[in-house]
Amino acid sequence: MLEATFLQFSQWLLTPILWLLAAALLYALWMSGAVLMEAWQRRQPGFRCLGAVERLDMDEIELLALRRIEPLRLLSRVTPMLGLIATMIPLGPALQGVANGRGNAALAVFSDAFAGVVLALMAASIGLVLYSLRRRWLLAELLAIRKERA
Repeated sequence: MLEATFLQFSQWLLTPILWLLAAALLYALWMSGAVLMEAWQRRQPGFRCLGAVERLDMDEIELLALRRIEPLRLLSRVTPMLGLIATMIPLGPALQGVANGRGNAALAVFSDAFAGVVLALMAASIGLVLYSLRRRWLLAELLAIRKERA
């Protein structure tokens, strides 16, 4: 009884998780464009990603910088877990199909299951690269602000 409830609940979770993965991939692609635009803007002298921070103290500026990169950090960390969930949910019924002699039907489920993790890893990889770039840029900007205020 309990196992059947868990199985039904996990099957119910598959669709929302796939939608979250699609949203994560779209967000990663959208942020790629934003980072490319920021890279282009950084070529101009005096460009600051953090904007006007003259009235803020250093702690507030650091918090602002963290808020700017936190979504990318979460994208790169949470998306692989969602991909794993999207892979594991269909594998249980697929393995039961193999055990019952329905191997061809199980193969289709296996390919669908692994598609979720591939898209998740793609979104996470993009997020990690963008996070690293923006983090480096923001740290350089924080250093420049500290030097100006010293």
